[in-house]
Amino acid sequence: MKRLHPVMLAGTGSDVGKSVVAAALCRIFRQDGYRPAPFKAQNMALNSYATPEGLEIGRAQAVQAEAAGVPCHTDMNPLLLKPQSDHTSQVVLNGRPIGSKSAYDYWRRGAGDIDFRKEVCAAFDRLAARYNPVVMEGAGSISELNLKETDLVNLPMARHAGADVILVGDIDRGGVFASVYGSIALQTPEDRRLIKGIIINKFRGDLRLFDEGRQMLEDICRVPVLGVIPYFKDIHIEEEDSVSLAQKSAEAERGKLNVAVVLLQHLSNFTDFDALEHDPRVHLFYTTNVDDLLKADVIILPGTKSTLHDLYELRRNGCAQAIVRAHREGATVLGICGGYQLMGVEVCDPGHVEGDVERLPGLGLLPVTTTMSGEKLTRQVTTQYGPGYEIHMGETQPFGQTAPSPLLHLADGRDDGYLADRRCMGTYVHGILDNAAFVDFLLEPFAEKLAERSQPFDYVAYKERQYDLLADHVRRHLDMQRLYQILTDE
Repeated sequence: MKRLHPVMLAGTGSDVGKSVVAAALCRIFRQDGYRPAPFKAQNMALNSYATPEGLEIGRAQAVQAEAAGVPCHTDMNPLLLKPQSDHTSQVVLNGRPIGSKSAYDYWRRGAGDIDFRKEVCAAFDRLAARYNPVVMEGAGSISELNLKETDLVNLPMARHAGADVILVGDIDRGGVFASVYGSIALQTPEDRRLIKGIIINKFRGDLRLFDEGRQMLEDICRVPVLGVIPYFKDIHIEEEDSVSLAQKSAEAERGKLNVAVVLLQHLSNFTDFDALEHDPRVHLFYTTNVDDLLKADVIILPGTKSTLHDLYELRRNGCAQAIVRAHREGATVLGICGGYQLMGVEVCDPGHVEGDVERLPGLGLLPVTTTMSGEKLTRQVTTQYGPGYEIHMGETQPFGQTAPSPLLHLADGRDDGYLADRRCMGTYVHGILDNAAFVDFLLEPFAEKLAERSQPFDYVAYKERQYDLLADHVRRHLDMQRLYQILTDE
């Protein structure tokens, strides 16, 4: 195929739809015979993923790689910031944690002897040598002038890559004329020339009503509007930001098999539950409401970036007691990663990895003990039910003289997790709920309630359909011929 320029989806702000449009372009280029790959120099998210090499990247780039039909790699997201508080983040470079930084130190002082800009540019260069085209994603707004000198991910990265920049604006939030025009006007002349097109995203209503607005934008910005993409609700792509949780169901429904995910303050890897959310056999919701927890048939304790803090909070808000009571009254409880740690007899932190508290009693649902450590384990695994991945700090062992009772058996001969009984279990494996066989195992005790909706749910096939639907939707409303022209112009 003809060599295409790299293309960057930059934004007028956060949550304008850059990640989803990037995923759509990855699938469209793949459908058209190219071999695309995603790239985001720097990502800030708690939602991460383990690559085949056992290294860590942002989940959004793993989703985009899936849409592109290529294996994910750390070069697709060489720098990942995982928030630990309002002021500090763990810094993951090329898939490995290198420590924590305050926001001020990170933006003003960098990483001392590590040149982040050099690292992310080298990752892009390696990726560009293997794929065509590279679909790049910016971060937040391209017009944060106070951060311009330290910006690693937006227009400085586009300059290095020789990328054509497409600016994405969100019309649903209002002010799209000001945000698009202002984002372009605030750039230097050099950077302004990189912006080759505009996409107006999340349009609601009759597209013909924006025909005049489209022309107005082109006149004032002197940049072509390549497409106006309608808002959609019937296509489901895994989200990058936990802000999307606010739009999900938050309470039990009468007459359904209810699955409650406990909405921990530091919840991470919430995409673990996307498969169940779309499984027609169940109703999944997120809550810390004690009454709704007691109505749930299955309660899932998810991963957390701060196990001890969330354990303390569960006791403070009454959820810990409600979960124990719900299990006693017949509910199934499943813990994943940090949620597995929460279910044990105790969580110990003698090295003060998470803070000053050295020990807290757990929920006592599983006879295990967890000791936190500063070493992070990341790897992809294969279980008897199918694939998954581990990303965690800390080690969990049977408590005292308790005998092991593993939930999962891994292909490399190791065991994982703990199975107390058919209604109480925990595991370190993220993505285990993407496997229909494990979901069937989890729901088997509720066979009578599922009698009318007994068809297993194939999440892999479902995701592939969603990527194709997304590509069709974007292709219908984006001038792909003009985009290809931009990406091939000398």
